[in-house]
Amino acid sequence: MKNLLKFALGLEYDGSNYHGWQRQKKNITTIQEEVEKAASIIADHNVNIICAGRTDAGVHSLGQVVHFETTSVRKNISWVLGMNTYLPSDISVKWIKKVSSDFHARYSAVSRSYRYIIYNNFSRSALFYHRSNHIHYTLNIKKMYQAGQLILGEHDFTSFRSKQCQSKTPYRKILYINVFKFKSFILIDITANSFLQNMVRNIVSCLIEIGMIKQKEEWILDILHKKDRTFCASTAVPQGLYLVSVDYPNFFNIPSSFLSQKNIF
Repeated sequence: MKNLLKFALGLEYDGSNYHGWQRQKKNITTIQEEVEKAASIIADHNVNIICAGRTDAGVHSLGQVVHFETTSVRKNISWVLGMNTYLPSDISVKWIKKVSSDFHARYSAVSRSYRYIIYNNFSRSALFYHRSNHIHYTLNIKKMYQAGQLILGEHDFTSFRSKQCQSKTPYRKILYINVFKFKSFILIDITANSFLQNMVRNIVSCLIEIGMIKQKEEWILDILHKKDRTFCASTAVPQGLYLVSVDYPNFFNIPSSFLSQKNIF
């Protein structure tokens, strides 16, 4: 009997043409479905792909991490080049690494980092239309940043979760929030141990309200304490959201895909 091998894989994708990560009913195209098809061709058997974090329809990734198991022996370069041959042009394998049997793309992760991109200009962008949220009102990034600092730490984020969220607990720990500007782009970086469904986009929507001076900075704290989704702003559009990186304990030696402020553009 052949030995079962486990591999971790780094993925980049534009989510514009997909109904999110998770495999769904027939005739609904998802990222997971496309990656599993490509991996299965190279492995020469059916492959099941497990991801670090499920992204919603229209959401992109610079550093999704997945794992799969196989009995097939291939060189790393054969996996990468082979899968990319069969993947659509808007999904790309960036790296692959053999990992120990106790590695799990989701449960071994210690934090996830997302970046939300706002195109803050009077006129919309043709090039970034599907890759950013266009807001023509001038946003006050200082107030947005200050509001973000109020929700750092571990809290009950019920007010910021989707009604369809299936997580058993609403508690999450936000480790880092930054808001900064690069030319016409406003970028919001959020790192947490993990996220509830729609949590990042709901936090971003509140920061936008504050940036537009519709609400004061303390408003986001009031929403947090309400523990009621109906008090939160409407969910921000998905096309501005990117899963940037997933971090793991050092002993797994998983490549980091985090892009600094200096080299994202």
